[in-house]
Amino acid sequence: MREIVIAFDTSNYTTSCAVFDGEQGANSGRLLDVKPGELGLRQSDALFSHVKRLPEVVGALSLAGKIIAVGASETPREVEGSYMPCFLAGATEAKVMAEILRIPYFGFSHQQGHIAAAAWSSGHMELLETEHLAWHLSGGTTELLLVRPEGVAVRCEVIGGTKDVSAGQLIDRTGQLLNLRFPSGKELDALSRNATVRTSYRPKRDGAWFSLSGVEHKMHGMAERGESPEEIAYFSIASMVLAVQGATEEAKRVYGDLPVLFSGGVASNSLLREMMPGIYAAPQFSTDNAMGTAILTMRAVRALG
Repeated sequence: MREIVIAFDTSNYTTSCAVFDGEQGANSGRLLDVKPGELGLRQSDALFSHVKRLPEVVGALSLAGKIIAVGASETPREVEGSYMPCFLAGATEAKVMAEILRIPYFGFSHQQGHIAAAAWSSGHMELLETEHLAWHLSGGTTELLLVRPEGVAVRCEVIGGTKDVSAGQLIDRTGQLLNLRFPSGKELDALSRNATVRTSYRPKRDGAWFSLSGVEHKMHGMAERGESPEEIAYFSIASMVLAVQGATEEAKRVYGDLPVLFSGGVASNSLLREMMPGIYAAPQFSTDNAMGTAILTMRAVRALG
């Protein structure tokens, strides 16, 4: 009988679940509902929404096979003090399932899952065994990481990124300005492709660290001058990409010409992929994190022998 693992991830934006058999995987996810005009959810509301959504998300998956382990994202990062209540929903579900089935449970960080999903879906699983650079670009995180293997997973050291507004926040604030739905990534990406003038701004940078608040300020100025939504969309995304480019170049100067892996929801942006060379997660696995957690769970099972 086919042996599978199942894993959960309940971030502040998406309820997700995935199964993996060591070679093939499938994921199911659903964005949490955010009221029009708002830019996110309180942790208590996100946790409540995850609890309601989990049966639906699990029900959308085919669980044909023998479940041999369960995994979950327990924390945002694998560092002491990293905590968000919303991850309790998936982790608690996973632990209960493991107890009922009398099978092992494994916990990982949301960030570790993103990196594993990106490595697997891009066809570069070898990155989990070697030092590399990785970008985690999402609504709440814009970090440049030095990634090293550690056990069945990885250890991430933050070496750069944003000092203020995250890449995902910039995109969603631009979307709010242009009356797009939240989260605004897909609509803003499509809108930017129709820009004709295509201006951009290189954000201030200190080594591999940068600030995106200046981009937001200039973007509002463009709107006040009556510039088109297409040009504003392109300006916002392209300026963010220039910041990522500069930080990556600095990191390579310091740490060597290491491979660069891109993960997180913003990594699915087509303009970023066009302007910035690197190894990218398949778009459907840029945002989903349960797939990466399932991959790490299977690695943990195999390590047990």
